[in-house]
Amino acid sequence: MGELEQVYVKEAFDTNWVAPLGPNVNQFEIAIKEYIHNDVYVAALSSGTGAIHLALELLGVSHGDEVLCQSFTFSASANPILYLGATPVFVDSEVDTWNISPLLLEKAIINRMALGKKPKAIIAVHLYGMPYKVDEIKEISAKYAIPVVEDSAEALGSSYRGNKCSGFGDIGILSFNGNKIITTSGGGALVTKNEDLKNKAVFLATQARDDAPHYQHSHVGYNYRMSNVLAGIGRGQMEVLDDRVAARRANFEFYRNNLKNSKEIQFLLEPEGSFSNRWLSCILTPTFAAREKIRLALAEDNIESRPLWKPMHLQPVFKKYPNFIDGTSEDLFERGLCLPSGSNLNKEDLERIVALVNKIIL
Repeated sequence: MGELEQVYVKEAFDTNWVAPLGPNVNQFEIAIKEYIHNDVYVAALSSGTGAIHLALELLGVSHGDEVLCQSFTFSASANPILYLGATPVFVDSEVDTWNISPLLLEKAIINRMALGKKPKAIIAVHLYGMPYKVDEIKEISAKYAIPVVEDSAEALGSSYRGNKCSGFGDIGILSFNGNKIITTSGGGALVTKNEDLKNKAVFLATQARDDAPHYQHSHVGYNYRMSNVLAGIGRGQMEVLDDRVAARRANFEFYRNNLKNSKEIQFLLEPEGSFSNRWLSCILTPTFAAREKIRLALAEDNIESRPLWKPMHLQPVFKKYPNFIDGTSEDLFERGLCLPSGSNLNKEDLERIVALVNKIIL
């Protein structure tokens, strides 16, 4: 937490604005808008997952449709496809950013269209804060007229060619879950350059209540709006976002500088034009056995680390769905490890972690 979260939360209580609307919600949306780009419109919601759900519905995804989705991601990127009765089609990653492969994406589109199943949307993810290949994905989106849902849940503070992530797709989404670079405890946001889409998102997120003196509903709605209390936390968090990004990037540089002498460890570097918030500091080891040796040694010393995301096409719940895979994400999952990355890590913490890793690999 920063210094102002409690001020804004107290303001919500003092004015009795605790419902899913109010001054903090409005000001939080403005703060996000000003941070990303003044040309966007923002709807503060109860979760990033809810934002993806609404994004797909706003793009017309419904029962029987297909949605192309990055396989190497957290399940929340893909679950909303099933909420709508649609079918996910998983696409593997490329090695430069670990994100959705433009080559495999186009291959998947051509294949599905040949079968008479043109996909309704593409879900591309800025994984671990690293921007995906924005130019290539935008080109493919325009070529085949398939809109992009830009999953920036892990990428607030990241940018590509000087522009902030979440403003590149047809609809962008953010997450403020407890593990993100800033948090509202639980929360998310939908970002769009279309004001009508923002207003429709807010309408659907507040149970789709019609403009009437009584409760009348012509559409199915959801309870997805953010509360004024949590938005107060968000307002305070936005004021320290750049500090949090700097802290995460400093963690990454410390690991990179102090583990660089080992040929056993590889890091994902920023491609030209990309700026990552380094939400998590990740390493690649030579083998699964080497990864597990490091992970278990850290755990024995009460230091938590985790494997990289298990790809969606390997998850039991998603194994039956179509996929376009070349083995990249499976290899990353086998060899990759997320090191401790919190914004509050101090030098002593980092030195302890590095000393243990170096002891294992040198």
